[in-house]
Amino acid sequence: MNFTYTKKVTDLIERLTNFMDKHIHPNDQAYRDHFKTTDNIWQQPPLMSDLKKKAQAEGLWNLFLPDSDHGAGLSNLEYAPLAEIMGHIPWSSEVFNCSAPDTGNMEVLDRYGTKAQQEQWLDPLLRGEIRSAFAMTEPAVASSDASNIQTPIVLDGDNYVINGRKWWTSGAMNTACKILILMGKTDPENPNRHKQQSMILVPKDTEGVEIIRPMSVFGSVDPPHGHPEIAFTDVRVPKENILLGEGRGFEIAQGRLGPGRIHHCMRLVGIAERALTAMCERANNRIAFGKPLSAQGSVRESIAISASEIEQARLLTLMAADKMDRYGNKEASDLISMIKVVAPQMACRVIDRAIQIHGGAGVSGDFFLAEAYAGVRTLRLADGPDEVHLASLAKKVLKKHTA
Repeated sequence: MNFTYTKKVTDLIERLTNFMDKHIHPNDQAYRDHFKTTDNIWQQPPLMSDLKKKAQAEGLWNLFLPDSDHGAGLSNLEYAPLAEIMGHIPWSSEVFNCSAPDTGNMEVLDRYGTKAQQEQWLDPLLRGEIRSAFAMTEPAVASSDASNIQTPIVLDGDNYVINGRKWWTSGAMNTACKILILMGKTDPENPNRHKQQSMILVPKDTEGVEIIRPMSVFGSVDPPHGHPEIAFTDVRVPKENILLGEGRGFEIAQGRLGPGRIHHCMRLVGIAERALTAMCERANNRIAFGKPLSAQGSVRESIAISASEIEQARLLTLMAADKMDRYGNKEASDLISMIKVVAPQMACRVIDRAIQIHGGAGVSGDFFLAEAYAGVRTLRLADGPDEVHLASLAKKVLKKHTA
């Protein structure tokens, strides 16, 4: 493994860092405060469109897409430090058109979409004109086992008819969200449970698509994206909206979730690094019992352990990205499972220590830590909970060591 970056990547790191320092960090508080006063919390603040234009003009756009004519052509390893930088400010990824769930959905359309599907949905997504959502999880079943997904997708003439209920459909509350990629069952009787599922494109304004409610995350509805529960009642979409063909849902999911999981982990390293910086600044500037907090043994220990854990997670993330680039997502699934468990747990611990060192201020809205902790904690559930990744990893480890 060689983690030395090329001149192309070091140039992008410098340009992205400068952009963040000049345009993102100074606007962080204004972005978050916007949702306290606006009448429409599901619409992005006006500053977002201005920042997007600036990012596009500077060539900091669609950086996440590897092996594609539509993106920057970076490998997973090359994209890793850029995603880490964006991770310092969770909302900043959208500025560069690199935010979930759009990244995964764009990769699906780029890899598996027909030309017509790409022209209708991928092109405006790549231009940052619209946003998208991924409708998979269902309230009635344990969706950590994706074969449990029950929403029927039934062919009726030239249309598919969809009936079901989804929730945690991240991004679907956003007024810019125009398209949903829905996973459901087209062949429920197939003896191969991984051939029962399909994915299909559902325009959000299709008749029968009804947003029931925005789900709250630790008491917040997470504007402007939201994670709504959605009912699909006799929703009819053209049969041309099926992705790749019937029974290919799991195949698409594996292609989609591998890069998405590693992107999350890259950003988690970034937010943990920001929490460590805040921890150190607070410890140096607060006096307790006659001396700075940074002189207290327990505080020093928290800082040292946090720095060590961040570095461990960063190296494992890079190792997973490198293996994905060299051998493909399937061969790298062991490291992807490892880092998908390690990174969120690490970030939770680091942010928790930062909150503790900030005292009461740490759980307030005056600092980013409480909001960051809520977002990070959800990633121990999103894209497969810890337990699923650990079970999958254990099988591989047992096979390797008992062969």
